[in-house]
Amino acid sequence: MKRWLPAIIIICVGIGLAWHFFPSSRSPAPAPPELRAARSSIPPAKVGETASVSPGKVESSREGYKPSINVLPPANSGAGVPPVTPGVSPSDPSGLPPATVLENMHATFRQYDSMFDGNPVGTNLEITRALDGENPKQAKFLRPEAGMRTNQKGELVDTWGTPYFFHQLSGHEMEIRSAGPDKIMWTADDLVTK
Repeated sequence: MKRWLPAIIIICVGIGLAWHFFPSSRSPAPAPPELRAARSSIPPAKVGETASVSPGKVESSREGYKPSINVLPPANSGAGVPPVTPGVSPSDPSGLPPATVLENMHATFRQYDSMFDGNPVGTNLEITRALDGENPKQAKFLRPEAGMRTNQKGELVDTWGTPYFFHQLSGHEMEIRSAGPDKIMWTADDLVTK
């Protein structure tokens, strides 16, 4: 038995190293409950109301208004994101409510973080490129059917065609801000998720 002990230890260490350095061989973890929530219609916040989106819930200044969110997890492959024309008030071809689109963006960052152990960094354009395949594994996370669209500059834009504001809170946490229907950042109708 003592002769086999070193061989068993070497085999176990080899398996552990393979598991650590080749995570693609592992099966993905099941989606959290908030990603499996039923689809609902969430109207956008009106001017003068504040709304913020957190994983699995929407907070609004409207009393008693706490709808559930339908989140479409991003895919690892697919065609590019369709652009919108600047200055035109676009309608979201996905038909999803703005808060749902924002939560889908948040889910995209969680998936990117899971694959690369950290969020993409840089400007909106640099982050968009990283999410659309310019990353070490050339994985594409953006899905038009989840409401993810870009403008002519290649920046990710919200339902109203305004570029998102990305603020890196930590290596694994990203704040995403949509300017809302007034298309002006840092006003009461902004949608925010962390």
